Amino acid sequence: MLSKRIIPCLDVKDGRLTKGVKFKGNVDIGDPVETAYQYYLHGADEIVFYDITASSEGRDIMIETVKNVAEKIFIPFSVGGGIKTVEEMRRVLLAGAEKISVNSAAVQNPEIISQGADAFGSQCIVLGMDVKKVPVSEKIPSGYEVVINGGRKYMGIDALNWAKRCEGLGAGEICLNSIDADGTKEGYELELNRLISSNVNIPVIASGGAGTPEHIYQVLDDDRADAALIASMTHFNEYTIKEIKEYLSGRGIKVRMNW
Repeated sequence: MLSKRIIPCLDVKDGRLTKGVKFKGNVDIGDPVETAYQYYLHGADEIVFYDITASSEGRDIMIETVKNVAEKIFIPFSVGGGIKTVEEMRRVLLAGAEKISVNSAAVQNPEIISQGADAFGSQCIVLGMDVKKVPVSEKIPSGYEVVINGGRKYMGIDALNWAKRCEGLGAGEICLNSIDADGTKEGYELELNRLISSNVNIPVIASGGAGTPEHIYQVLDDDRADAALIASMTHFNEYTIKEIKEYLSGRGIKVRMNW
């Protein structure tokens, strides 16, 4: 059995680390470069970096911040936010990232997934999905809808159908974020994660809602997810990555004790 991964998420706005609840009320909580370095030292398996307003503002990602983070950490580093072309992917990879996350751009131009996979390999291309629970309908049979531009624009796309389509296009991994659970610290959307992970053959990273190590155990147990994205619970010093991993190991979840 492969080890489950614990992945801190850095939401960056105007060059600063920020955190909100359900994509609203973001507050400044520090320097993303120093925070990434501390997470690396304390046993993170990967780091995810999102420039959270790049897509909605129609601008390029803050490449200097990406470079500064990459110089400080020596674990896999995934970067997303406003990346729309293969050339932009190349710039981010050359800045030190190992993976590119595409979300809004993929919805607007699905071929960017296959183009990126052809250029750099599927292992480099992460499909970011921001998903909202909605009434079941003919258009949204799963009851989960894809939303883009930082939770601002509903797309009328069924989340399960979208995940399967993007796997076929060459995405190597899915980072699945529940907008309803995001920042609440009340637990992951287990039904959503089970739905997607049981219907694709690529790794799924659960995102949105982690508040306690028990929440992480729940989403990693029974193969609901291959990895867990965390933010608030470590950003605000409620738990350390070491404490989280020791708890998971004690509950029978295989994790890397890499500190």
